[in-house]
Amino acid sequence: MSKETTAPSEDPKAPPCTPWEALRRPRFLWSLWPWRSLGYLASTVLTGTVIAALTSPITFPLLSLGAALEEMVQGQNHPTWFLAVLLGLGLALLLAFGPLVAVPVARLERWRIRLVHPRLRSGHRPTGEGALRWVRIRYTEAATWREFAYLLLLVVVFGSVSWTVVYLFALMGPFLVTSPLITAFGGTVALFPWEFGTPASTLPLVAAGLVLLLAAPYAVAVTAHAQAALARLLLDDRGTEELRSELVEVTRSRARLVDAFETERRRIERDLHDGAQQQLISLAVQVGLARMDAPPGSDMERTLASVHAQAKEIIGSLREIVHGIHPKVLSDRGLPAALPELADRSAVPVRTRVDLPRRLPVHVENTAYYVAAESLSNVTKHAGATGVRLNACLDGDTLVLEAIDDGRGGADPDQGTGLTGLADRVAVVGGQIWLSSPPGGPTRLRAEIPCHPSG
Repeated sequence: MSKETTAPSEDPKAPPCTPWEALRRPRFLWSLWPWRSLGYLASTVLTGTVIAALTSPITFPLLSLGAALEEMVQGQNHPTWFLAVLLGLGLALLLAFGPLVAVPVARLERWRIRLVHPRLRSGHRPTGEGALRWVRIRYTEAATWREFAYLLLLVVVFGSVSWTVVYLFALMGPFLVTSPLITAFGGTVALFPWEFGTPASTLPLVAAGLVLLLAAPYAVAVTAHAQAALARLLLDDRGTEELRSELVEVTRSRARLVDAFETERRRIERDLHDGAQQQLISLAVQVGLARMDAPPGSDMERTLASVHAQAKEIIGSLREIVHGIHPKVLSDRGLPAALPELADRSAVPVRTRVDLPRRLPVHVENTAYYVAAESLSNVTKHAGATGVRLNACLDGDTLVLEAIDDGRGGADPDQGTGLTGLADRVAVVGGQIWLSSPPGGPTRLRAEIPCHPSG
């Protein structure tokens, strides 16, 4: 499972990873973080401007709608249908082509954000070959639409905010501080609605400029951090990736438990077969020999006969237990032989159809046999059926196992019929179970088990 790491901000000796962490360090003003933040905001302005220009054919109807609404405010009328057409066409173009633009822009932004933030992870799935497949997968991913939302924020909000902060603090501050030099050489400093023509008159401007210059590093860093935090919220798939990794590890852990369980089952089967069963057979033979030596019709002969019969019954029961733990035919010959043998031992008549051209992985065969055995057991105990069909075949790399009975139906996993245990067992190996059991029947249980290696 993924390991927890200590956040950099919790270790005062660790270098900061974001502007916000850098702001809390005493050497912030002497670090590169103000300049990195300024570079991030300046590149945001440039990126937003370029993207707005390149996407103007897509946004032209919406821009025209905005212009028409502005003209209406000024008193010029436009037909309602004209505005509706512009709105509908604009939204259609934006939704149709916006995600195509958002995907490469998001890739650029994940690279650019490393100026002020740790690396972000993409949430896209691999698409394989083919443009149509790429489009189909991308347009159905949540990650694509989060990137589309980020694209809108970048063009509409981030670009304007970044330009305002850069202009006010990084450009206007130096301009105001140097305003006495401009007036000293005969120039005039015009700040609507005021004009300043002498160095003395610009002293308030110098004071304001110094305030802006002192505040600039902090304002730039805070703005850069806020934008990067929103970018992380929309573009980073770190949480999903960690959850996916944990889920994979849990699945592997469950698979290892099943493998260990199967190993233990086989050990118990072997010990019973080679130990207790052989001892019981030896005991039965000895009792049989003693019975032959006993006087016919005597109490000893009758007692030994009873003990001999009970020993044979115990041996038969033990054989059934051993067979149920792990049938030898399954290990030796696989499902094509094990399923028909299982059907022959069922109390309800079973017709089998097994079409498996090759041996399957051990964990697949064990799981399929378990599902088949439990299904037939449930039919015998609960269904009231007169017949069962048991089918097994391969669909690509997936084993499909079906058990169909003509019983009363109405099977409910919540009623303790073992169906929940079947679903859990199949889920461990990455499979699924479907159950159809309307009242009156028939009941159809279908299990699909992928045939890739376990663990």
